[in-house]
Amino acid sequence: MGLTKKILIGMGIGLLVGLFAGLIAQLGEGAARFVNVVLVNGLFDAGGQIFVNLLKLLVVPVVFASLTCGTFALGQNSNMGRVSVKTLGLYMFTTALAIILALLVASLLRPGVGIDLGTASNFVPREVPAIKDVLIGIFPGNPVRAMSQGNMLQIIFFAILLGLAIRRAGASGEVLARWFEQLNAVVMAMVRIIIQLAPYGVFCLVAKLFATMGVDILVQLAKYFVTVVIVLVLQTFVVYSLLLSRMGFVSPRIFFRKLVPVQLFAFSTASSSATLPVTLETVEKRLGVNPSVASFTVPLGATINMDGTAIMQGVATLFIAQAYNIEIGLAGFLTVILTAVLASIGTAGVPGVGLIMLTLVLQQVGLPVEGIALVIGVDRLLDMLRTATNVTGDAMVSTVVARSEGQLDVDIFHAAADQEGVESAQG
Repeated sequence: MGLTKKILIGMGIGLLVGLFAGLIAQLGEGAARFVNVVLVNGLFDAGGQIFVNLLKLLVVPVVFASLTCGTFALGQNSNMGRVSVKTLGLYMFTTALAIILALLVASLLRPGVGIDLGTASNFVPREVPAIKDVLIGIFPGNPVRAMSQGNMLQIIFFAILLGLAIRRAGASGEVLARWFEQLNAVVMAMVRIIIQLAPYGVFCLVAKLFATMGVDILVQLAKYFVTVVIVLVLQTFVVYSLLLSRMGFVSPRIFFRKLVPVQLFAFSTASSSATLPVTLETVEKRLGVNPSVASFTVPLGATINMDGTAIMQGVATLFIAQAYNIEIGLAGFLTVILTAVLASIGTAGVPGVGLIMLTLVLQQVGLPVEGIALVIGVDRLLDMLRTATNVTGDAMVSTVVARSEGQLDVDIFHAAADQEGVESAQG
């Protein structure tokens, strides 16, 4: 059985058990004491907190190892000159647009208003610093202390600086680079181990949530899901279409028609890395991007272009803040944007890592990580949707950059999609 099915089953059982526990608690004082002490605040709470702690455990090693490797790998391609600058700049630009769009839509729709978890929680939000302090706080005075305290903006800055230094250190840097690549492989294996525990963590978190909040939480969860989907659709079909037509001077309709097999493959695997061969073949053979450009832009996009993940992080952050009645303010918005954009370089293209990066953002803004319980149940389905957005962004940037460099075969781009090309992309 796949992990998605296991998580959905864990969520469903947790929902039923939580509602049943709430009904039992209404039978009398003894039953209520048993439900609250033994189940809700005992078994369910312990299991949920253990899973949340495991997610927290992964944040620093995932960001530090992945971001250092990502920065070093990016430096290896610096000889491509203009293509490198254009590609990196466009990926960062679209990620920033994605997170800003997510924050704007979530602020307008306010999906978390009405949950009022703040009144039922002992969580005390820390004061969000001023914008000046946020900017100053990016630069660590002591990187070891930043890691011990989980100061993610400082860790991100140090990892980027270390990756650049490794690239410039010559032979000594190559030795350290291999060590970090091995460390990153081990950390990703640890991610996969802990993600396998997600069904049990989801069960405990959801069971406690529904035992405490009842069935009304389903309406709010549906609002969150719809909000994320709306932003994903806007980013994919509006923002990308504008960039294709205004910067790439190509037809968005033709682009999306030829990219359907890639989007379906990304949706089914929920992994940008797994979709990479299909994306690369489609970009080169069906969109007409020169292989010299595509071989750089597409793999780089699978590594650092996480627009869909950034959208989830933005909506989920505001959703959790609204649920706990916490106002994060302008400085909090800026912190979310900075953290999501910078962390996208270190977000591996494998299923489930977006949830860990959400933990990073929540910690940085000062929101309770336990709020993940509100969104984790539908995250796997959203993970599939946002992966489709991610790979669409990779192909869009590749097309725009190739067009600007005169490396786009317009005849291939406008050619009708033959059956052989469709079968090739699907395979």
